[in-house]
Formats: sequence, structure tokens, C-alpha cells
Amino acid sequence: MLTIITVIHVLIAIAMVGVILMQRSEGGALGIGGGSGGGMGGIMSGRGTANLLTRTTAVLAAMFIATSIILAILVGGKDESGSILDQPVQQQAPAAPAQPEGPAVPQSD
Repeated sequence: MLTIITVIHVLIAIAMVGVILMQRSEGGALGIGGGSGGGMGGIMSGRGTANLLTRTTAVLAAMFIATSIILAILVGGKDESGSILDQPVQQQAPAAPAQPEGPAVPQSD
């Protein structure tokens, strides 16, 4: 369930970026739909395209917010309590040095 909603969330984000970039840019910097040349100008009138893209952006933004809230509820609803910083630290006992089987230095009799 979480994976499906995450995939939908990412697809909505990609679609929203595409729709925003297609809108006519007032500053003339980012939009690919602006200008007198190509773009979306030949398909619909300038006003109709602006209304369609504005509504599409609003719908995608609402869907993005909805999926964000759903993901927050699903992830936050798990039974894991507290923070990872609140959990006790598990320390391993240091390994004892290996004891040699015989004497380390040869002894004379």
C-alpha cells in the first residue's frame, strides 16, 4: 500500500513539474509555452491554454497534498515508539586476548 501511494506521489510530482513548465512565463525565463512561436499557441487560444494549465496545476497540487498527508499518516501510524536516540545502546563486551598455548619465550632448564 505504501509503495503504491509513493509511486503515485512521484508521478504526480513529475506531472506537476511538467505542467508548470508548460505555462507561459511572465518573466520569459522558464516557460516553454510562451512567445509568439511554437509551443501550445497553435492548439488552443492563449486564454484557454492558461485556464486549462492553471486548473490542471491546481488539481495536481491538491492531489500532491492529499498523497503527502496519506503517506504521513501511513508512516506515522506504525507501532514504533520513541526516537532512535531513546533506544538503549547495545555494547558488545571486548573480546579477550587469545592466550598462547605454550610459553611465549623459550625457557632453559
